[in-house]
Amino acid sequence: MNIQQTVPLLKQGAVIAYPTEAVWGLGCDPFDEKAVSRVLTLKSRSVDKGLILIAGSIEQFAFLLDDLASDLLAKLHSSWPGPTTWLIPHRQRVPAWIHGDHKTVAVRVTAHAVAAQLCVEFGGPLVSTSANPQGLPAATTAAGLEAYFSTRLDGIVSGELGGAQQPSIIRDLLTDEIIRGSS
Repeated sequence: MNIQQTVPLLKQGAVIAYPTEAVWGLGCDPFDEKAVSRVLTLKSRSVDKGLILIAGSIEQFAFLLDDLASDLLAKLHSSWPGPTTWLIPHRQRVPAWIHGDHKTVAVRVTAHAVAAQLCVEFGGPLVSTSANPQGLPAATTAAGLEAYFSTRLDGIVSGELGGAQQPSIIRDLLTDEIIRGSS
Protein backbone atom coordinates (compact mmCIF):
# COMPACT_ATOMS: atom_id res chain seq x y z
CA MET A 1 0.00 0.00 0.00
CA ASN A 2 1.27 3.50 -0.70
CA ILE A 3 1.60 6.45 1.67
CA GLN A 4 -1.50 8.23 0.37
CA GLN A 5 -3.60 5.13 1.14
CA THR A 6 -2.01 4.75 4.57
CA VAL A 7 -2.39 8.25 6.01
CA PRO A 8 -6.22 8.21 6.26
CA LEU A 9 -5.99 4.85 8.01
CA LEU A 10 -3.50 6.22 10.54
CA LYS A 11 -5.84 9.12 11.27
CA GLN A 12 -8.57 6.56 12.02
CA GLY A 13 -6.47 4.61 14.53
CA ALA A 14 -4.72 2.09 12.28
CA VAL A 15 -1.58 0.16 13.16
CA ILE A 16 0.74 -0.24 10.19
CA ALA A 17 4.14 -1.61 9.27
CA TYR A 18 6.62 0.42 7.25
CA PRO A 19 10.26 0.21 6.20
CA THR A 20 12.91 2.04 8.21
CA GLU A 21 16.67 2.37 8.00
CA ALA A 22 17.44 -1.13 9.34
CA VAL A 23 14.25 -3.09 10.07
CA TRP A 24 10.51 -3.04 9.52
CA GLY A 25 8.75 -0.78 11.99
CA LEU A 26 5.30 -0.76 13.53
CA GLY A 27 3.64 2.61 13.76
CA CYS A 28 0.52 4.52 14.62
CA ASP A 29 -0.67 7.92 15.79
CA PRO A 30 1.14 8.46 19.11
CA PHE A 31 -1.78 10.45 20.50
CA ASP A 32 -4.30 7.64 19.86
CA GLU A 33 -4.25 5.54 23.03
CA LYS A 34 -6.15 2.62 21.48
CA ALA A 35 -3.77 2.43 18.51
CA VAL A 36 -0.71 2.55 20.79
CA SER A 37 -2.28 -0.13 22.98
CA ARG A 38 -2.64 -2.36 19.90
CA VAL A 39 1.04 -1.86 19.04
CA LEU A 40 2.03 -2.81 22.58
CA THR A 41 -0.22 -5.88 22.47
CA LEU A 42 1.22 -6.98 19.11
CA LYS A 43 4.72 -6.73 20.57
CA SER A 44 3.81 -8.12 24.03
CA ARG A 45 5.55 -4.99 25.32
CA SER A 46 4.89 -3.21 28.60
CA VAL A 47 3.67 0.38 28.39
CA ASP A 48 6.24 1.19 31.11
CA LYS A 49 9.13 0.88 28.61
CA GLY A 50 7.99 3.76 26.40
CA LEU A 51 8.14 4.02 22.61
CA ILE A 52 10.20 5.90 20.02
CA LEU A 53 8.66 8.67 17.94
CA ILE A 54 9.95 9.45 14.46
CA ALA A 55 9.35 12.56 12.40
CA GLY A 56 10.00 13.69 8.85
CA SER A 57 11.56 16.98 9.97
CA ILE A 58 12.80 18.56 13.17
CA GLU A 59 9.89 21.02 12.96
CA GLN A 60 7.50 18.15 13.66
CA PHE A 61 9.05 17.98 17.14
CA ALA A 62 8.78 21.73 17.82
CA PHE A 63 6.24 21.09 20.61
CA LEU A 64 8.98 19.18 22.48
CA LEU A 65 11.98 21.30 21.55
CA ASP A 66 10.82 24.91 21.78
CA ASP A 67 12.41 25.55 25.17
CA LEU A 68 15.63 23.54 24.84
CA ALA A 69 18.94 25.35 25.27
CA SER A 70 20.64 26.38 22.03
CA ASP A 71 23.56 23.95 22.52
CA LEU A 72 21.13 21.04 22.88
CA LEU A 73 19.21 22.13 19.79
CA ALA A 74 22.50 22.35 17.89
CA LYS A 75 23.26 18.75 18.91
CA LEU A 76 19.92 17.61 17.48
CA HIS A 77 20.34 19.60 14.27
CA SER A 78 23.83 18.17 13.71
CA SER A 79 22.62 14.56 13.97
CA TRP A 80 19.28 14.71 12.11
CA PRO A 81 18.03 13.41 9.86
CA GLY A 82 19.95 10.34 10.76
CA PRO A 83 20.35 7.21 12.86
CA THR A 84 20.47 8.83 16.30
CA THR A 85 17.46 8.59 18.59
CA TRP A 86 17.68 11.13 21.39
CA LEU A 87 16.09 10.91 24.82
CA ILE A 88 14.78 14.39 25.57
CA PRO A 89 12.75 15.69 28.53
CA HIS A 90 9.07 15.34 27.64
CA ARG A 91 7.73 17.80 30.25
CA GLN A 92 4.33 16.03 30.04
CA ARG A 93 3.97 17.03 26.37
CA VAL A 94 3.44 13.45 25.26
CA PRO A 95 1.05 10.92 26.78
CA ALA A 96 2.23 8.45 29.42
CA TRP A 97 1.57 5.60 26.98
CA ILE A 98 4.44 7.04 24.89
CA HIS A 99 7.00 7.98 27.54
CA GLY A 100 6.29 5.07 29.87
CA ASP A 101 8.00 5.29 33.24
CA HIS A 102 10.56 7.81 31.97
CA LYS A 103 11.10 11.55 32.31
CA THR A 104 12.32 11.53 28.72
CA VAL A 105 10.84 10.58 25.37
CA ALA A 106 12.80 8.91 22.57
CA VAL A 107 12.69 10.90 19.30
CA ARG A 108 14.39 10.73 15.90
CA VAL A 109 14.12 12.54 12.60
CA THR A 110 14.40 9.64 10.21
CA ALA A 111 16.63 9.66 7.15
CA HIS A 112 14.59 6.89 5.51
CA ALA A 113 12.72 8.47 2.59
CA VAL A 114 9.53 6.41 2.92
CA ALA A 115 9.28 6.73 6.71
CA ALA A 116 10.01 10.46 6.54
CA GLN A 117 7.40 11.03 3.81
CA LEU A 118 4.88 9.03 5.83
CA CYS A 119 5.38 11.42 8.77
CA VAL A 120 5.20 14.48 6.51
CA GLU A 121 1.96 13.31 4.88
CA PHE A 122 0.52 12.31 8.28
CA GLY A 123 1.35 15.79 9.57
CA GLY A 124 3.31 14.83 12.67
CA PRO A 125 5.40 12.25 14.46
CA LEU A 126 4.53 8.57 14.44
CA VAL A 127 5.27 5.71 16.80
CA SER A 128 8.26 3.77 15.52
CA THR A 129 9.03 0.45 17.14
CA SER A 130 10.64 -2.59 15.59
CA ALA A 131 8.23 -5.06 14.01
CA ASN A 132 8.66 -8.06 16.27
CA PRO A 133 7.19 -9.60 19.37
CA GLN A 134 9.33 -8.79 22.41
CA GLY A 135 12.39 -10.99 22.63
CA LEU A 136 12.42 -12.03 18.95
CA PRO A 137 14.55 -10.55 16.15
CA ALA A 138 13.06 -7.59 14.29
CA ALA A 139 11.49 -8.35 10.91
CA THR A 140 13.83 -7.55 8.04
CA THR A 141 11.69 -9.10 5.29
CA ALA A 142 8.04 -9.09 4.25
CA ALA A 143 7.96 -12.81 5.04
CA GLY A 144 9.19 -12.10 8.56
CA LEU A 145 6.54 -9.43 8.99
CA GLU A 146 3.87 -11.87 7.80
CA ALA A 147 5.14 -14.62 10.12
CA TYR A 148 4.92 -12.34 13.16
CA PHE A 149 1.71 -10.46 12.51
CA SER A 150 -0.18 -12.16 9.66
CA THR A 151 -3.49 -10.30 9.31
CA ARG A 152 -3.28 -8.31 12.56
CA LEU A 153 -1.97 -5.15 10.87
CA ASP A 154 -4.18 -2.59 9.13
CA GLY A 155 -1.65 -1.99 6.37
CA ILE A 156 1.91 -2.38 5.16
CA VAL A 157 3.58 0.56 3.43
CA SER A 158 5.50 -0.45 0.32
CA GLY A 159 9.23 0.21 0.27
CA GLU A 160 12.67 -1.17 0.89
CA LEU A 161 14.67 -1.11 4.10
CA GLY A 162 17.57 1.32 4.26
CA GLY A 163 21.14 0.08 4.34
CA ALA A 164 21.70 0.28 8.09
CA GLN A 165 22.85 -2.94 9.73
CA GLN A 166 21.71 -1.98 13.24
CA PRO A 167 18.77 -0.06 14.71
CA SER A 168 19.43 3.56 15.63
CA ILE A 169 21.74 4.46 18.47
CA ILE A 170 19.86 5.86 21.49
CA ARG A 171 21.52 8.66 23.48
CA ASP A 172 20.48 10.87 26.35
CA LEU A 173 20.47 14.47 25.12
CA LEU A 174 21.41 15.96 28.49
CA THR A 175 24.22 13.55 29.43
CA ASP A 176 25.33 12.14 26.03
CA GLU A 177 25.15 8.68 27.63
CA ILE A 178 24.67 5.91 25.06
CA ILE A 179 21.66 3.81 26.04
CA ARG A 180 21.66 1.48 23.00
CA GLY A 181 24.18 0.94 20.25
CA SER A 182 27.64 2.37 19.85
CA SER A 183 29.11 5.55 18.48
